[in-house]
Amino acid sequence: MPSNRVSKELNNEMYFLTLTVRNFYYLFDKHNRWSILAECLKFLMKNKSFKLYSFVFMINHIHLICSSNDVAGSIRDFKSYTSHKLIKNIEISEPSILQNFKYKNQYNIWIKTNMPKLIESEKYFLQKQNYIHENPVRKQYVNEIYDWYWSSANDHCELRINS
Repeated sequence: MPSNRVSKELNNEMYFLTLTVRNFYYLFDKHNRWSILAECLKFLMKNKSFKLYSFVFMINHIHLICSSNDVAGSIRDFKSYTSHKLIKNIEISEPSILQNFKYKNQYNIWIKTNMPKLIESEKYFLQKQNYIHENPVRKQYVNEIYDWYWSSANDHCELRINS
């Protein structure tokens, strides 16, 4: 079984991560929810040591290639902040779906695992970046990678990667 945590010894390295919505619920495609994710990543990039190299936001998960001097802490903060903001958004816009996110008497958007994969070579980075960019095409949401707005493949996306 894959690890669900970033290694303490390698916490300051570059990782490919997959963050998935609880119950694989299709959550992000409405009520401005992708913007909540982008807002949080922008904050981490501006105010923490968080670097974003590639990303895609899908309907029920996101993929990131990122690094930080504390990757585990950055992802913990991201999940905590976005859970809070998304739950408020759901309470206002779709309260009937809130029960889909109840876990152990509290609401939580994300499943525990992040599926971390250490980026150990340029070849592996390019493989994972291609996987990220091809995700919306594989799901047949778009025909070309650059057509999916919430992707680092799209030059017009408001969320910008570190160069």
